[in-house]
Amino acid sequence: MPASPATTAAERRALRWEILLVLAITFGASGARAALRLIEALARPERLDRQTTTLNGAQSALWWLDPAFQLISTGVLCAWGGLAMFLLLRHVPAAAAPLRPTPAGTPTHRHPLRPRRADILPGILLAAAIGLPGLAFYLASLHLGLSKHVDAAGISAALGSGPGGHWYTLPLVILNAWANGFAEELVVVAWLCTRMRQLRVPWGWVFAASAVLRGSYHLYQGPSAGVGNVVMGLVFVWWYRRTGRVWPLIVAHGLIDTVAFAGSGLLGPVGG
Repeated sequence: MPASPATTAAERRALRWEILLVLAITFGASGARAALRLIEALARPERLDRQTTTLNGAQSALWWLDPAFQLISTGVLCAWGGLAMFLLLRHVPAAAAPLRPTPAGTPTHRHPLRPRRADILPGILLAAAIGLPGLAFYLASLHLGLSKHVDAAGISAALGSGPGGHWYTLPLVILNAWANGFAEELVVVAWLCTRMRQLRVPWGWVFAASAVLRGSYHLYQGPSAGVGNVVMGLVFVWWYRRTGRVWPLIVAHGLIDTVAFAGSGLLGPVGG
């Protein structure tokens, strides 16, 4: 996304505070929490590959109340992504006019934050390019004891192959998969990369910051998940720098998580 750099000390200070505060309430906090979970897992007597981490687990013992909790969690992710989009559209340095809403008379499909049908195919191709090697990497890491078993709880039951799930489990998990993609790609790629470039941070450091942040909040699954997501982060930032489009990344991420979560129910714990 094109963005003019911050030109005054006040603008740069505001951007630094924005980065600190947004990350503190979104994926920065998630990364710190995940790192502590990894330390906790490594301190346990059993090997990492003998442990299981559960995704999308029940949040209430009352089956009729659990969907409300699940929807709130999904809503929080959507709010994180919405906050990043709002900040990019509204709260930008005065010099960063290209980030403002599309002026009247300008074709709306050109706006970099507006989804379009042309984003779907690149998203599907990115999902295949990242998802298939990612699954192989997860299975190899599990074999080497570098990853926990990742289980999307309740999916087996929702698909008719196991106990403990409900009819609403699968649609809520798919909704959460796409909320993850929406939040992560808008915050970790579009917003963070734009803000860092406005602070004149070299692209090399932008790549590193975005990729390491993505890897950090997956560490609860094991160190291999951190490494795998760093690689994914590098590819996604490369795509964003090359095209200026974030929606193909959202499509790719949503598809990857959907297949991983549903695959966990169909095939057993295979990834996430």
